[in-house]
Amino acid sequence: MTEQLTTTYDPAAALVDDEEIAFFMADAFETGDATYIAKALGVVARAKGMAEIAKKTGLSREQLYRSFSERGNPTLKTTLAVMRALGVDMTAIPHTPT
Repeated sequence: MTEQLTTTYDPAAALVDDEEIAFFMADAFETGDATYIAKALGVVARAKGMAEIAKKTGLSREQLYRSFSERGNPTLKTTLAVMRALGVDMTAIPHTPT
């Protein structure tokens, strides 16, 4: 049996510019899954530099990592602060029934 080598993929490494980040977050918002969206924000924060986001928001790095982990449940206040620090806006559009 041959040994298979695998590598760990970090999506934060692929988010190299604001356009990639916007596309990534738009995709996350389309899921409508709050946990997935929070995790995606955490990925973007890591891509931008968690220390820089902590500085801009006034939150600790530990608080950010905890809030945006799989088990995290960030408050709306924290979510909006991080989005502002990331340069990501949330907009409302009418919902189209399926």
